Parts: sequence; structure tokens; C-alpha cells
Amino acid sequence: MQNIHTLIVTGYRSFELGVFQENDPKVKVIKKVIKNTLEQYLNEGLSWVLLGGNLGVELWCGQVVEELKVDYPELKFSLIFPYLEFGNQWNETNKAALQKVVEQADYVDTVSHFPYKNPSQLKNHTHFLLTHADGAVIIYDDDYTGKTSYFLHDANEYASEHVFLIHQITMDDLQEAVFDDSV
Repeated sequence: MQNIHTLIVTGYRSFELGVFQENDPKVKVIKKVIKNTLEQYLNEGLSWVLLGGNLGVELWCGQVVEELKVDYPELKFSLIFPYLEFGNQWNETNKAALQKVVEQADYVDTVSHFPYKNPSQLKNHTHFLLTHADGAVIIYDDDYTGKTSYFLHDANEYASEHVFLIHQITMDDLQEAVFDDSV
């Protein structure tokens, strides 16, 4: 079994799940699943979580990591944006949510030091994340398509040539968590 020190966490954007309020019950379930998953890896040596800063799973994960730091002070997370000025086009509520997670992050940077120019910046971002982590936790179900399919495709390609863990959490896994009493 490989040691997992650094994990990427990614998945659905909030709008892909029909989540437009932070108090949506789906958020509670997803955060619980993220927390339980990260705790498994924390007991095996996880020390860093890499996030790309997208609305949805990634920002919720940043919030979960902050909660986990109470019991796991060694845990850190970084926001690595694909390009400069990431999120500037978002509405004020979403910008505020991003800013709060940025303030909590242990490290913040961008792969491209230019504002968005072309899709190669997104491809370079994915490559950077994959080459700086031991694995990825991906909340994504092939039956419910979304933007994360691009990351999952690249992660599977990368894993076919490198030692790289892919822990995929499906809609069935999320549904199971709904019926777990501790939600």
C-alpha cells in the first residue's frame, strides 16, 4: 500500500448538483463524506490536500479541512488556481465564499501567472496537480456528467503510468451517506 501524503480533492461544481444555497441539505451530506474520506487517509499519513478553488466540492472540502484541523493540526491545504484572477467573474456571494477559503488556506498560488487566455491553462493546471499529489478523491459519477469528467479522464491516464490513487465517490456512495444515522 502506498503512503498518501498529498491528495487532490475535486468533484462536482455546486450548480451541477443544483445547489445554490450553502444550507442545502446536499452540502451537509457531501461535507460528511469528504470528512470521513479524509479521516481514513489522515490515519495513513495524509498531510496536504490540494484544491483548485472551484465552487462546490472543492470549496466545501476547504471548509471541511478547517474543521478537521481541530483534531488533526498537522493537516494543511493549498489552493492552486489554474490562472490569475480566478473567480473574479463570480457573483459577490461566491466571491466571498472563495475569499474565506483563501484566507484559511495554508498556501495559495496559481499555475499560470496570467488571467485566463485559453484552455491550455486548465490542462496545465490538471497536470500540475497530478504531478504534485499521491492521489485524488473525486466526487463524480459517470452516470451524472459534469466538468469533473475532464479531470477524471486525465487522472486515469496519469494513473496508468504512475503510482497514483484514484478514490472515486459516486452518487450511490452519497446516497448511502444520506441514510447513515450520523448525518
